[in-house]
Amino acid sequence: MRDLLPPNRPALVLAPMQDVTDLPFMRVLARRSRPDWFVTEYFRVHPDSRLNTYILRSISENPTGIPIFAQMIGRDIPNLVRTAKELSQYPIAGIDLNLGCPAPVVCRKDAGGGLLRSPEKVGEILAALRDAIPGRFTVKTRLGYDAPEEFPDLLEVFRSHGIDGLTIHGRTVVDRYRTPVRPDWVKLAVDTMPCPVIANGNVVDASTALAFHEKTGAAGLMVGRGAIRNPWIFSQIREGLEGKAASPRTRRDLLDYINELSEELAAEHPAFDPLLHVQRMKKTLVYICEGLDADFERAIRRMKTPAEFAALCSNHLENDDLLPFSPPDESRIFCGFRSLLDPASA
Repeated sequence: MRDLLPPNRPALVLAPMQDVTDLPFMRVLARRSRPDWFVTEYFRVHPDSRLNTYILRSISENPTGIPIFAQMIGRDIPNLVRTAKELSQYPIAGIDLNLGCPAPVVCRKDAGGGLLRSPEKVGEILAALRDAIPGRFTVKTRLGYDAPEEFPDLLEVFRSHGIDGLTIHGRTVVDRYRTPVRPDWVKLAVDTMPCPVIANGNVVDASTALAFHEKTGAAGLMVGRGAIRNPWIFSQIREGLEGKAASPRTRRDLLDYINELSEELAAEHPAFDPLLHVQRMKKTLVYICEGLDADFERAIRRMKTPAEFAALCSNHLENDDLLPFSPPDESRIFCGFRSLLDPASA
């Protein structure tokens, strides 16, 4: 993976987010600020699984020219190997194993973050996949299942299997998204692992990106929900890394982004269902509306039709007021990001 790293700055990567980072989102984001690579939504792997054709389109039909990693989730070794070999036939930059998803339904199946309770099983999976994957093989993990003190043992497992990169969400599985990230544990991995380490979690703007990088020395930064809220975030982080002030954006810019994403998503489905489409856009707008207007956020949660959606967005966003760079301090969705800006935090 070292060959993908930019020479003079940390890599900037779009995080995989289920039901969000699909092909339409990648197209829209790439037009506003280009990450250095993408990671797909995860391919579920089990004895009866087949490659998800919709997620595959993110790989085979992606017009952006941005490298893309295919991510898998599962615990069944023969079928993980089978799926890895199938994915390797596509134009991917590498294969990533999800060991960080905190969703209860995933963890109950001992997949995703649930696997962190079984380091021996993780080692068996990594050994099998390392033998099966001819190209880049990376892992996305959390600091442990219950407590970060589990992390050193997990690092030993990762070190022993020759992975090409390690992305670390700086929380445990039980933390989910409710706590500050722990940069000191990410720095431990940076100092320990022979491969590049990517820091993930609570990067909501250029300031938090620069602070996370300074505290960890990571080879890259992965941005997830912050990129839904602000599709210009990668360009703004690059500006910050160059010592420049981040370029501001307006509410009208945000309206253009929302409308374009809505159009791209609608075009994906020949049998357009307006109610399902509104529900899909609601998932995105929850992140976008945070900290703008309380009445806008409440109205978005209640909207039911495309006409309501269009009117609400136009009424609240069709002006040239500048957007805030950061979510509000008391944000329910972007919890604890201010801790990264505390000089006393490791």
